[in-house]
Amino acid sequence: HMLAAITRRYDKSYGHFTTRQNIQLNWPKLEEVPDILADLAKVEMHAIQTSGNCIRNVTTDPFAGVAHDEVEDPRPWCEIIRQWSTLHPEFAYLPRKFKIAVNAAGQDRAASRVHDIGVHVVHDADGQMGFRILVGGGLGRTPIIGVTIRDFLPPLELLSYLEAVLRVYNRLGRRDNKYKARIKILVKETGVQRFAELVEHEWAKLRDGYLQLNWSDIDKMKAHFQPPAYAAASPVDPAAIPATDQDAFALWQQYNLRPHKQPGYRIVIIPLKAADETAGDASDQQMDLVADLAQRYGHSEIRVMHEQNLVLPDIRENDLYAVWKELRAADLATANAGTVLDLICCPGLDFCSLANAGSIAVSREIAEQVEQRDFLYDLGEVRLNMSGCMNGCGHHSVGHIGILGVDKKGAEWYQLSLGGSSRNDASLGDRLGAAISRDQIVDAVMRLLDVYLDKREGEERFLDTYRRVGIQAYKDAVYAS
Repeated sequence: HMLAAITRRYDKSYGHFTTRQNIQLNWPKLEEVPDILADLAKVEMHAIQTSGNCIRNVTTDPFAGVAHDEVEDPRPWCEIIRQWSTLHPEFAYLPRKFKIAVNAAGQDRAASRVHDIGVHVVHDADGQMGFRILVGGGLGRTPIIGVTIRDFLPPLELLSYLEAVLRVYNRLGRRDNKYKARIKILVKETGVQRFAELVEHEWAKLRDGYLQLNWSDIDKMKAHFQPPAYAAASPVDPAAIPATDQDAFALWQQYNLRPHKQPGYRIVIIPLKAADETAGDASDQQMDLVADLAQRYGHSEIRVMHEQNLVLPDIRENDLYAVWKELRAADLATANAGTVLDLICCPGLDFCSLANAGSIAVSREIAEQVEQRDFLYDLGEVRLNMSGCMNGCGHHSVGHIGILGVDKKGAEWYQLSLGGSSRNDASLGDRLGAAISRDQIVDAVMRLLDVYLDKREGEERFLDTYRRVGIQAYKDAVYAS
């Protein structure tokens, strides 16, 4: 509700949800920013460390605490890391920005392998909980998949080990060249084994000091993340759904719901991806509605996905139809989560001064073509990610299909890559070939989808088909004369 009010008062009545699981306002007046910060503070929100060479917001699985496949709830550990990292005096001026993601589920929904540090909650051979630590991941101009430097870290050592990693980076990271300043470059140039040795040496000086956690404090933190008081729930009664709604409601359930660890409940994804809207944008009225639904049906909790969607994590099955009707009325019930139209897209030239090419118009034209051909639900899972420049805010490097906007003598062109992933099978996409002009890029994407449909076996994802078939068939289709 406060975000909606802020967009009405200080912006243009909408906000843009980003891959950092943040919201971005594009039009505030500089002199009104202090008032925005004051209004955010009224509801315990802030904009601290969303920019600058510091530790950015700590992110995790948007289904944390309710995911059916998680080892344990990662949110207490994220909050411990957040409290340690916020306004940390030693790391306020790092060589470059720094991002940490925590994953505790069987499926990595936090993109932890493309973060500066990835923290995985794991169990050792004796069943003891701890962490696997990855470092050196990142996207942007030089995308790299993170590597493991410690297979198992005892839980009480978490902060001291993270501090050791940051100290090594803060001391040795390059400050003479911003393109080589990220920890991924330091790890690559130093070598994984040598970097791990440097961290272990630094950690030996820290691990028995004041950063040592204790179970009492951890238990207190976990107490802040106890599950809500779940009420009895029953499955959706098909007989209660009007015949005119049954097909659309069933389709929405198929694509926009996810399993919940609590019987009788489901996780609801609210895609901000209507075909004629900008990916990630939500109006003030839509934000107010989602807040109302969370209060009435979902224990007053809303999450943001790095795919630029919203999540209601705790919806009873017998409330799903009522929630769907209200979402549909607000154009928030598009059944496309996990499809090619659930694309990640940065603002591009429309709002960003760093961009080389537009993203929003291209994404809308792709959506129009998919709608016209009426084959969205024949495609299966396709992750389409698009960035307007090399900074990679749209995660193009890890899309099944990645689109990167480039500038050629003032004209907008686009490079395509295939085969990327930010999940458990994390990989960087392979560049398809020469850049494609603005007037040809949408047709090129359609050709890629045609090759996928032709070569696909069974229920294969685009990624699986590409890895089995290889790049040549896609290249032939796109660059055919």
